[in-house]
Amino acid sequence: MKSVALHNLGCKVNSYEIDVMQQMLRESGYKIVPFDDVADVYIINTCTVTNIADRKSRQMIHRARKNNPDAVVVAVGCYVQTAGEAIVQEGAVDIAVGNNRKKDIVSVLEEYWKNKATAAGSLAVQECSDGKRRGESGDCRKQTVVETIDIGAAKEYEEMQLTRTAGHTRAYIKIQDGCNQFCSYCIIPYARGRVRSRAEEDILREVQGIVEAGYREIVLTGIHISSYGIDRNGPELLRLLTKLHETDGLDRIRLGSLEPRIVTEEFARAISAMPKICPHFHLSLQSGCDSVLARMNRHYTTGEYFQTTETLRKYYQNPAITTDVITGFPGETEEEFRMTEGFVRKVNFYEMHIFKYSKRQGTRAASMDCQLTEAEKGRRSAALAQAERQMSHAYRAGWQNRRAEVLLEETKEINGRVYWVGHTPQYIKAAVEAEESVNLGNQIVTGSLNGFLEEDIMLLK
Repeated sequence: MKSVALHNLGCKVNSYEIDVMQQMLRESGYKIVPFDDVADVYIINTCTVTNIADRKSRQMIHRARKNNPDAVVVAVGCYVQTAGEAIVQEGAVDIAVGNNRKKDIVSVLEEYWKNKATAAGSLAVQECSDGKRRGESGDCRKQTVVETIDIGAAKEYEEMQLTRTAGHTRAYIKIQDGCNQFCSYCIIPYARGRVRSRAEEDILREVQGIVEAGYREIVLTGIHISSYGIDRNGPELLRLLTKLHETDGLDRIRLGSLEPRIVTEEFARAISAMPKICPHFHLSLQSGCDSVLARMNRHYTTGEYFQTTETLRKYYQNPAITTDVITGFPGETEEEFRMTEGFVRKVNFYEMHIFKYSKRQGTRAASMDCQLTEAEKGRRSAALAQAERQMSHAYRAGWQNRRAEVLLEETKEINGRVYWVGHTPQYIKAAVEAEESVNLGNQIVTGSLNGFLEEDIMLLK
């Protein structure tokens, strides 16, 4: 029995895909081991959204090679898709698998073993002196086997079925892949291709299986879930939500990142009538300044964005609204940054994910004038992070002495006492004290939120 260790980088889509790859490998007879163990195969699900993500992908590839110089090292995903020939020239991986090929991971590995056993010399480099790969153990290694497709031309969704994840209460469900937005800073359309929507019946079948396996909450994820269905019969997200809401045994439906423009009056009214949908909405912002939004090729203004948040607050009482913001976009002046800082406080977000602009070769923003220094990006990022901490604490404090339902997930020791910790529908982390021997996992408990046990954990009584 061959052993395989997997490591994931990046977004929730990657998390879903690596869960399915691990599931397929286990079902095919591979033994799953921790990544730092000595394994026969290492699989790194890579990310390329920023320069830091690229670097982390390379670091994990080299860590795998160091863990076992004789192992088969496999890089899959977005970094593979965008790096092209560079990943071969780096010489650290045996197999490179791009996007829309992850479902084939078992057959790719089996073909590799077959070729190695029956025609080992057919893939070998003639001479190490030709500059090809040399392993850390000093041996001349095989050329990289590359399994990629023209992702920009891909039209079919890569169907994968998940039956179980590492967690026991919440499962991520991928409903689409790709993006047609082409924001000027973003490499993802080049790594993931155009929008490809998953068949509704496949989603419903997967969710039914997940619920039967005991999961009570699902999170719909994808590269741009607001585009679900536009490659077929037009926007279909609302129809999908309506059908998912009818799933017996499913308690919660949480939405991944939404395009602000999808939240119309009709959309908000319809989902507010579905109690299983969590009042937790991630609306990507990126900048609170209209001139920067235009340079980013975002397709809304701050006025339109604010109206979206007001629409949600019209139909939900104190919904949790979260976002992403990029600081230091090319040409961002101090005045433009101050407009962003003021706008995020005006919206009053629950949480913000703050990113320093990262130049991605091949995008329009990479060639824009007035690239800011890392120091300036860092200063602006720190200022927004301070605002985020203040708004986040205020939002949680606003739930003081209010009733809440918490889906319990895990135990944690706080100040010498054992608590079961989980999340409310708004994704506020809360804890209930319990005997260590009592298993409250995957149960929904109701009580009053009474103060803070830790900065980000409220007490449920």
